[in-house]
Amino acid sequence: MKPLFRRHRRLSFLVFGLCLLLAALLANQVWAGMQESQNPKLTRSMERFLADQQPAMDLAPLAEVPCVGGFAGEYPCNNVDLMAFLPLSSIGGGNGADIWGWTDSLDGKEYALMTRSNGTAFVDITDPVNPVYLGNLPSSSGTSSWRDVDTYNDYAFIVSDLNGNHGMQVFDLTRLRNVSNPPVTFTEDAHYSGFGSAHTVTINYDTGYAYAVGTSTCNAGLHIVNIQNPLAPTFAGCYSGDGYTHETQCVIYNGPDTQHQGDEICFASNEDTVTVVDVTNKSAPVQLDRQGYSGSGYTHQGWLTPNHRLFVMDDELDESFFGHNTRTRYFWTTDLENIRLRGSYTAANPAIDHNQYVNGVYIYQSNYRAGLRIIQPPSTEVAYFDIYPSNNSPSFNGAWGNYPFFESGIVIVSGIEQGLFILQPNLPAGSDAWMNQ
Repeated sequence: MKPLFRRHRRLSFLVFGLCLLLAALLANQVWAGMQESQNPKLTRSMERFLADQQPAMDLAPLAEVPCVGGFAGEYPCNNVDLMAFLPLSSIGGGNGADIWGWTDSLDGKEYALMTRSNGTAFVDITDPVNPVYLGNLPSSSGTSSWRDVDTYNDYAFIVSDLNGNHGMQVFDLTRLRNVSNPPVTFTEDAHYSGFGSAHTVTINYDTGYAYAVGTSTCNAGLHIVNIQNPLAPTFAGCYSGDGYTHETQCVIYNGPDTQHQGDEICFASNEDTVTVVDVTNKSAPVQLDRQGYSGSGYTHQGWLTPNHRLFVMDDELDESFFGHNTRTRYFWTTDLENIRLRGSYTAANPAIDHNQYVNGVYIYQSNYRAGLRIIQPPSTEVAYFDIYPSNNSPSFNGAWGNYPFFESGIVIVSGIEQGLFILQPNLPAGSDAWMNQ
């Protein structure tokens, strides 16, 4: 009996070992699948962007070119003067990407922060006719067509998509006060490595939280970072319930929905819906609503009106998919658990609307080949500056982003193949009556 028992025991050990091996292999496959599902993806709009990609243009700097008779030099315009233009070759090279601004609270100086495929350029535009390129912060992990920047207090936070383990660079903007011999090569002051790539980052200035989206974490949804101590950013939470987020805006809601006044709310552009998420509790965000719409191509980005009654949204692929002209959509945000489409505005040209922001009563849109377009809602274009003069076709070239929040009224625009445009709109008196209806 003893030898038979030993044989059975050896057989049991063998079976048990095989089971452990199979379990390990299965676990490895599951883990690999999870990792693959969380990798940054090339979205439909990004695929189209790459298909249309062009090299940087060989352009000369310009200064003080007023808009006269519909043109500022070679650039079609209306109610917008060109204060200065710096080509990519003079601000660090590469191709242009997104842009943001910073005003120094110490002396009121204004700066352009323009991201490029190989880094981030810092330009003093306090004298908009004589901008000074102060220097470049190189990419932390190679080149990419996608780079994004936002600011919190005196710090810049920079991410990049499809760019390995780039993470989030933190740069102390007060260093721009003391650049004695520009341009210089800067180094980052801190680094957040809780994700690798990220498509964009947006910051709620009222709370000190950064929201990175399209990352390799959180199912590509909201990756929340506490940046209240900018030099020591820490992970604060995730929202992954509605999959990939391309862009978002997060605010302390002050609109008419009394149930959510004072809550921290993110309005996420999630490829085929506008998705509303309550992120007041960072460890347990709650989806309040998600709204699709007829004629959806690619829900790309949007911005709230100052009274938080409307979310102004651009779709990045509807023009090319359905053949209509630039279309801007307005969503009611008066009931956050039941947002709904209020209406839309179709422009006079077929260009693709990209990043847009609302300041006061105007919408400032970066419309790729149609340049900067300034709209009085719901349907009046009051000004424009076209940085891609050859045509306004629905292709991914020209104006990427703009920043319209300087106290001086200057608006800066990033050109993908061109460089940095420093513009002065001359706008008529506007009304917010429609926004308040």
